[in-house]
Amino acid sequence: MELIQQNPELAAYLAADEVIDHEHPLVRETAGRLRTEAAGVYAYAKAAFEFVRDTIPHSHDAGDMRVTWRASDVLEQRTGICYAKAHALTALLRAEGIPAALCYQRLGVVHGLVAVQLPGRGRWSRQDPRGNKPGVDAQFSLDVERLAFPVQSGSNDLDYPVLYAAPHPAVLQVLQTASDRESLWLQLPTEL
Repeated sequence: MELIQQNPELAAYLAADEVIDHEHPLVRETAGRLRTEAAGVYAYAKAAFEFVRDTIPHSHDAGDMRVTWRASDVLEQRTGICYAKAHALTALLRAEGIPAALCYQRLGVVHGLVAVQLPGRGRWSRQDPRGNKPGVDAQFSLDVERLAFPVQSGSNDLDYPVLYAAPHPAVLQVLQTASDRESLWLQLPTEL
């Protein structure tokens, strides 16, 4: 699948905003700690991915009713669904000058991913920081996708090819208006 940049300017995939708030002190501190533990851009990107995947539980898996959407809140509260975890990973990557985009799949409902473009690679690689559990084994990989939920041929599921610099409005709207995870579950978008 060829991934398509929504914005032709690579700088858009480095920008900070209200959601991808990579200038927030907690995001900067977390990025700085990960950077000291990782040697080089690839190692940092992998460390950021594993940090979000492994240390921030998916709120559904953990039974956490809180809804987070801003990257710094995800890091502070240590919870989030796939979209929120993608926001946190995007912020950590952008904090270190690594272009990162938000992208999505339709798996009955819309599922959030991150695409990263590392120097010298010339192409985007999708990553899924959702969090592993029995039957789910997402891994950081630049060459072969290792997503939590690969789209199955012959199903109604699909990979959306667009790379967004900011969260899709349908995703952000449900995150910002849900009173808790239960109400969020009832509003999850099924299409973009």
